[in-house]
Amino acid sequence: MMDPHFQAMLEAQAKAAEGQTPPPLDALPPDMVRAGYRMQRQAADQNAPKDVSVRDLKVDGAAGEIPARLYTPAGAPSTTGGLVYFHGGGFVIGDLESHDGHCRRMAALAGVRVLSVDYRLAPENPFPASHDDALAATRWAFDHAAEIGFDPARIAVGGDSAGGNLAASVAADLKDDPQRRLAFQLLLYPGIWPEKETASRQALDGPLLTKQAIAWFDKCLAAIGHPQSHRAMLGKMDCAGLPPALVVTAGFDPLKDEGRDHAERLRAAGVQVEHIEYPSLIHDFYIMADVSPAVGEAAKATAASLKAALA
Repeated sequence: MMDPHFQAMLEAQAKAAEGQTPPPLDALPPDMVRAGYRMQRQAADQNAPKDVSVRDLKVDGAAGEIPARLYTPAGAPSTTGGLVYFHGGGFVIGDLESHDGHCRRMAALAGVRVLSVDYRLAPENPFPASHDDALAATRWAFDHAAEIGFDPARIAVGGDSAGGNLAASVAADLKDDPQRRLAFQLLLYPGIWPEKETASRQALDGPLLTKQAIAWFDKCLAAIGHPQSHRAMLGKMDCAGLPPALVVTAGFDPLKDEGRDHAERLRAAGVQVEHIEYPSLIHDFYIMADVSPAVGEAAKATAASLKAALA
């Protein structure tokens, strides 16, 4: 059964949209979709911790500097564990603002610094721009750890949805890098982009993450058929030697089966992995904390796992 607070939110949205046929996503400028998403998610997450110091900065992307935001919890020592974080949004939407509350919450609850990365978005920057930026930014975090208060022995990558894909991809790209050893991967309802459509992708058309939206994201990213597509379509990735992971899935989410399957592949490869499913929650729940108390409880549990991993 769906969380009643999210159920009420979805019913209110459906009622407000009665009699209206929204234009297909293809017919809208991406910037308009981005603005709508940012506004919706910020409105649903107004009460994130305020006692987190926030600094905007530039980090290395693959084709020049890109924006990032550093979150430091109140009273933090000069060096803490660090989380390099990639926002969700299908590689097309989402930004530092849409995920600001969530990053504040992770920093405050886990007691670690969080570096949120504003990687380049498709379709203006098709695959592999996002993946190249995520990798470059993570390398930058290791190489500039002293400047941003990261302990280089305690650096994690993390992300939600498409950002979970980026985090998992970066973990694979760095696993043979002796200078940059990731301590953990935080994969929140990750989009693994399996080669075969999972049962949950077939059965679920939303809520929020609809079949139309997934098709639009895939088209914009343009990874399918690319020579490096294995860096995005992670269903067959070699999981041996990867850092420990937490994989979180949601019961009312088309991506839940691929997240579960990825956790099982990690476990089969000998990787220490914890998989938690929140059966009553929906995709994107971490960045809608004001909708339901269940989000706050999930965030606390997630942050506790992150804190333990980077202790």
